[in-house]
Amino acid sequence: MMDTQPLYDLAPIARLMLVGIVIALGPLVWIALRNRASTPVRRLQALTVLTLFLTFDLVLFGAFTRLTDSGLGCPDWPGCYGSASPMGAREEIAAAQAAMPTGPVTHGKAWIEMIHRYLATGVGVLIIVMTVSAWVQRRQADRTGAQQSPLSPWWPTFTLFWVCLQGAFGALTVTMKLFPAIVTLHLMGGLVLLALLCVQAVRHTHWAQGRQPVALAGFLRHALVAAATLVAVQIALGGWVSTNYAVLACTTFPTCQGSWWPEMDFAQGFQIWRKLGLLQDGTHISFAALTAIHYVHRLMAYLVLAVIAGVAWALHRRGLLVVQAWWLAALGALQLLTGLSNVILGWPLVAAVLHTGGAAALVVVLTWSLASCRVAAQPQERSAPSRAPRVSA
Repeated sequence: MMDTQPLYDLAPIARLMLVGIVIALGPLVWIALRNRASTPVRRLQALTVLTLFLTFDLVLFGAFTRLTDSGLGCPDWPGCYGSASPMGAREEIAAAQAAMPTGPVTHGKAWIEMIHRYLATGVGVLIIVMTVSAWVQRRQADRTGAQQSPLSPWWPTFTLFWVCLQGAFGALTVTMKLFPAIVTLHLMGGLVLLALLCVQAVRHTHWAQGRQPVALAGFLRHALVAAATLVAVQIALGGWVSTNYAVLACTTFPTCQGSWWPEMDFAQGFQIWRKLGLLQDGTHISFAALTAIHYVHRLMAYLVLAVIAGVAWALHRRGLLVVQAWWLAALGALQLLTGLSNVILGWPLVAAVLHTGGAAALVVVLTWSLASCRVAAQPQERSAPSRAPRVSA
């Protein structure tokens, strides 16, 4: 019997939005009670920090969803077989599980996928509240002359646009059946969302505490930018490894398949727009291509870890952004250990989730560092006093 379940079924969207509102109510009530005597700007700061924390948790749960092969636990979007929860789709899930017991649709995988969607909807509601609060606060400040937020309301507005874009990529992840490029872009989009929220949280917190950005020498700030850029590239490569299931293409370290330069097919491995496990011509991707995907990520890791270690050492040595420097060093070590564990221990779930979490934490710490500093002003050189030419008699 052919599966006639449509890829998009908007029937449960109202109930899903209601679930998101209920999830968001908990953090919103907590912030309102804890900050009831604070100014609107302080409440906005608390909301931004908490939303950043919950978004980080969402990224971790997204990694858990992907790594447990639960991304297609519900084969339609935004609900599950047209229902707002797997409970309403018990018969359809049971039939799919009976037909393929180890397939993508099981009761457990359906719940994991839907919980991820519920959490994403809750974060979306919090960002909507952030955006509305920022504009209301700005309008009241303009009218009454009260203190304004240190950031333009366009920051949370763009963040809201970005989380909607993330939702679209989440839908495409399901409807395009884990298309590797889409899944990788969905991962990268989640990390951009973290960076956007982190900038806002840092600026709000510095304003609330009356702190000024730390002055860094130009080369140090450039080094931070370089580290952030390399980490972004490495995360994209890591997402490409994960979405193509290329982690176990190399199961030894430091060599791969007993060689320092194993057989690799870079043209196949980095053919971007194709289905999972297939090439654009419909043939299956080769093992040499999976090896190329894995090994490029591993080689890039050596450079990234060296740069992170160098930046952390330079910051600590100068007594600047010391907390961030320690975090960079610790997260670099975590990434090394979890990366090795994935290879040597056969991709254990805990290590794989921690590896994604460490990458997300690196994005947050590097964004925190960049948002907390400015380029130090160069001292002006004193010009030597001009002397009149001596005229000989």
